[in-house]
Amino acid sequence: MGESKKRIEGWHITTQERALLAVEALKKEYPDGICSLTYQDPLQLLIATRLSAQCTDARVNLVTPALFARFPTLEDFCEGTEQEISDLIHSCGFYKTKSKDILAACRMIRDEFGGRVPDTIEDLTRLPGVGRKTANLIVGDIYHKPAVVTDTHFIRITGRLGLTKNTAPQKVENDLRAILPPEESNDFCHRTVLHGRAVCTARKAHCEKCCMASFCPTAAERK
Repeated sequence: MGESKKRIEGWHITTQERALLAVEALKKEYPDGICSLTYQDPLQLLIATRLSAQCTDARVNLVTPALFARFPTLEDFCEGTEQEISDLIHSCGFYKTKSKDILAACRMIRDEFGGRVPDTIEDLTRLPGVGRKTANLIVGDIYHKPAVVTDTHFIRITGRLGLTKNTAPQKVENDLRAILPPEESNDFCHRTVLHGRAVCTARKAHCEKCCMASFCPTAAERK
């Protein structure tokens, strides 16, 4: 096998080169790399993301219209009760914890951030119930800063691609920040989610129909 073919099949390319190939392949496969949660403003995305923990985005999108109709503004949430919120988010699971976090986060945003959803990971992770995954999503989708959202699809796919040897979310985030173009990182994360649902699933990697099979080490091992 010629050297050029070996390189394109991912045998002798660097991790960063493989990352760039993955960015371009997924961009072509999924041109619209957008968040699958439905929202109209930063607060709605923050709350929808909190609800999505241990829950599908599809389920969250069924729940949030009634929630945001009842609480259309930050102040409306602040004046609400945990019980009122719980009643509307019950089907998302862990509703008691989530309603408590949502109410506390809204009041902190009002009292400590002037009613504006923070725009840094450091400030966002001060909010109750907000971890780095949610914080990255907000700074990337709302404030258009470089972000790496390490959800389960992202961790699985970047591992199969050989872009990281880690599985801990923050270590994966650090690894990928080091090799992804900053201007591409946020959309790349959204596209890996789409790819993880459609092709590179948790149960099975469908390498035969994967747009990254030519340079993916996992696909090469299965030939």
